Amino acid sequence: MTGETDLTKLLRTMSADLVGGLFVFATVADGIVPAGLDPVMTCREAEGTTVIVPKDTAEAQGMTWDFPCRMITLQVHSSLAAVGFLARITQALAQGGIGVNPVSGYFHDHLFVPDGRQDEALEILRDLAQSTGPA
Repeated sequence: MTGETDLTKLLRTMSADLVGGLFVFATVADGIVPAGLDPVMTCREAEGTTVIVPKDTAEAQGMTWDFPCRMITLQVHSSLAAVGFLARITQALAQGGIGVNPVSGYFHDHLFVPDGRQDEALEILRDLAQSTGPA
């Protein structure tokens, strides 16, 4: 299953779901994720491994964290080769003054937006989908 590549179809058919919970970004040294941490996402970098975890989990583990955020999952199976999809989404959010950290999975794109801005972000995404013309 390769996912959709048509930008208009992607934008027109997407819906956005708010995932429950407050998330944070943290890093672990040497790529070793502590037992029981179960991150939502990980990314290995030269400086360490970034983990996105629920805030209460990070605090329980005694981790230093940053960027309290809400996770929005885009409910459309976008191809990993789709051109411009996240660009249009991040541009729309930027025009609304909302910063975003997008992460792509195999099936969906996930947006991490600042805590307290999630309702605005969801409205912007709904407006973008509704204002996109037919494929």
